[in-house]
Amino acid sequence: MLLKKIILIISIVLFAGVSVWAGDVASFVDMGFSPDGKIYMFGQYGVLSPTLKPWAELYVVDVAANNFVPNGKAAYTQDSPIKAGQDGSGVFYRLVANNSTLTSKYNINFQNQGLPLYISKNDNPPSNGELIDFRDFLSGKTYRAQLFPSREGSGQNVRSWFYINLESRAGNGQIKTYTIGNPQIKRQKIETYNINRVIIDPRGESIIFIIEMKRISDNGYDIRYMVEVQRL
Repeated sequence: MLLKKIILIISIVLFAGVSVWAGDVASFVDMGFSPDGKIYMFGQYGVLSPTLKPWAELYVVDVAANNFVPNGKAAYTQDSPIKAGQDGSGVFYRLVANNSTLTSKYNINFQNQGLPLYISKNDNPPSNGELIDFRDFLSGKTYRAQLFPSREGSGQNVRSWFYINLESRAGNGQIKTYTIGNPQIKRQKIETYNINRVIIDPRGESIIFIIEMKRISDNGYDIRYMVEVQRL
């Protein structure tokens, strides 16, 4: 009898977790920089819930402008659901292959990926003004960053925005400060923003914040990614 109660409790907890989440989680892909670090490319892919249709997206970013290059977006969603055991990465590879002219135009080198400066170690990355510190051991610079989100409305009508305060300190004590992001952009159905990771280009001149977004869906929440970039 005790064993049956334990199994029942575990089942209820697991079911509750599924019902609360019940969305789909994207996989982020760092696709690399141009040789001068001025252009950055990333992608994401996943499987839509509940249709199980795989999808993928590509983005090319002008670091100095912190914006997409002209026609710098590509997306594809497969009409049919994935087969058992698949994760949607096949659709991502197809999208990359079909947009080879985009990577060639901006001279993106897939091996010229970012060097990690910070990676969140938990399922709830820092948000709401929480301070994070990290170091670039190659240059000796230390960094301090805070993400400040805001939102209005609730449920399906929620809109949100954010910005990041960044401070860098060089080995000689020189301090530089940056405000990254555009708080004028209000994103529909995005409830929270979290710093998932921070990377820097191999030349040490462009820093990238990978932002995890919790998006309200019909079945709970989806996880998507965006980036905020800064030329140092």
